[in-house]
Amino acid sequence: MEARVYRSTGSWYLVKHPEWGFGQARMKGRFKIDDISSTNPVAVGDLVSVEREVGSEGNWLITDIHKRRNYVNRRAPAQRLRHHIVAANLDQSLLVATLRDPRTSQGFVDRFLTACEAYHIPAAIVVNKCDAFRAKEEERFKAWENMFSDIGYPVFRTSGVTGEGIAELKSWLAGRVTLVSGHSGVGKSTLINLLLPNLSLRTREVSGWSGKGLHTTTFAEMFDLPDGGALIDTPGIREFGLVDIDAGELSHYFPDLRSRLGGCQFNDCRHLDEPGCAIKAAVERGEIHLERYISYCTILESLESGD
Repeated sequence: MEARVYRSTGSWYLVKHPEWGFGQARMKGRFKIDDISSTNPVAVGDLVSVEREVGSEGNWLITDIHKRRNYVNRRAPAQRLRHHIVAANLDQSLLVATLRDPRTSQGFVDRFLTACEAYHIPAAIVVNKCDAFRAKEEERFKAWENMFSDIGYPVFRTSGVTGEGIAELKSWLAGRVTLVSGHSGVGKSTLINLLLPNLSLRTREVSGWSGKGLHTTTFAEMFDLPDGGALIDTPGIREFGLVDIDAGELSHYFPDLRSRLGGCQFNDCRHLDEPGCAIKAAVERGEIHLERYISYCTILESLESGD
């Protein structure tokens, strides 16, 4: 019988079966093998086969993990040689960012977008806490909106305080399974509470910060949307360590670079100091945003050095 994983807390999983509803499940021992390269062999969003566990109080056993349509992963914080699957079987992803308290860096945004590109998952950006924007943040938001929209990433402007942008965001989310990610404190829980008012995810205030507080999610969890689709809420992350991405292929995961790769003089151009580089020429002409090119160079250096 097929079920979908809605929550992962380590050794136990909350799964939903179309007939049985929700139930607690654990893996059979045979799935706990040493050669699994991820820290979590079963991820939120996974489709699994389940059966009733004999002698238990309604618990289930996961007997098989179905092939994933896609997934997003990142480097495991405590085990740098392994990766952690953030979520699986996604239709799209949403990065929640803020321009102050805390400030989301351009590099963090571009790393997240690179991971989504690598696994062919459409991505969008929501810039939250817009009620606290000063002139500096307004200018920065317009720059991000122009830059990311130009290369195909929708950009939303939202406020958990005033409700600005929530209706537009709700429409974009309807009918799709969406991964929601971002730093702690950017207001993910507050936004999700506005989208699902009966949910009441915990938030906690942070002195001196605008918005509704620090995200207190400690594990990934899926929530069904009333208009169809679902949100996968994830714990706040400090950095997004890329895995399984070859330095020589990095430019393919930047849409603004990818469309110009055929113009480079050399097929193995790294777009740094090679002659006849179409990417550098486009940057100099202002056709590729300088911030995006800097992110590319920074990520390339980290991949080549193994950091």
